[in-house]
Amino acid sequence: MSPRVSAFQQGLRELGYMEGKNILIEYRYTDGKIDRLPAVAAELLHLKVDVIVSAGPAVTRAAKQANATIPIVMAFDEDPVGSGFAASLVRPGSNITGLSTLFPEISAKQLELLREIVPNLSSVAVIGGDVTRPGNPQALREINVAADALRVHVQYLEVRGPKDIEVTFRAASQEHANALLLLTSAVLFSQRRQVVDLAAKSRLPAIYAREEYVEDGGLMTYGATVTDLYHRAATYVDKILKGAKPADLPVEQPTKFDLVINLKTAKQIGLTIPPNVLARADKVIK
Repeated sequence: MSPRVSAFQQGLRELGYMEGKNILIEYRYTDGKIDRLPAVAAELLHLKVDVIVSAGPAVTRAAKQANATIPIVMAFDEDPVGSGFAASLVRPGSNITGLSTLFPEISAKQLELLREIVPNLSSVAVIGGDVTRPGNPQALREINVAADALRVHVQYLEVRGPKDIEVTFRAASQEHANALLLLTSAVLFSQRRQVVDLAAKSRLPAIYAREEYVEDGGLMTYGATVTDLYHRAATYVDKILKGAKPADLPVEQPTKFDLVINLKTAKQIGLTIPPNVLARADKVIK
């Protein structure tokens, strides 16, 4: 069981729910195959579940397209309003509510962290999916504002499919980027081992959107503590099962953030992480 699911289960237990006794949970996984999501959503509708807990924007969208009545709790989403899942954070107005990650604002902080660990940082390649994907336009605006203040050149490179990944890293090297910032992307996440291998081969320091990249050999990540968001998702389930309407439950923002650094990777690419950055890390992989 993943740490995220375990955190959700723990949240339910703290609210008095015992799986198999007073609550039944149906788990469905697609192993990163987004094309399977509509079938999974249809299956859950057929089972007539009381609440769907979605793990990310692609899952939320599939559940939304399949159903407009069963409550959906977003365990996390980068931009619920931009994604069309909520009319506003204060009053979602539909059958969807849950938690946001503050992804756009965090992207600027990620650039600042790169500036702290990379001596003479002058050019950063920002790698992500479709530039119009909800959350990305806001993130790029935040990154560009921070880049102007830091006097860092930003180059955006788009990855639409797995075949684009190697080409993108080659372009980053050709443009003389001396660091990488990877935005949230289903394609990049599903191919994260290839991504971290290419970053290491290019000897480019990189900061990622999710901790799984770092666990698989990426250099560092900074962002909302996703396990805490899953833990808090249980509160939404509890309220909905007790009669609350998702339309009336405000979308909440993260209160906990993690900085995770992989020192093995830093050594591999010849990078020394400053002591003041290491001291702020919530987790260090040695």
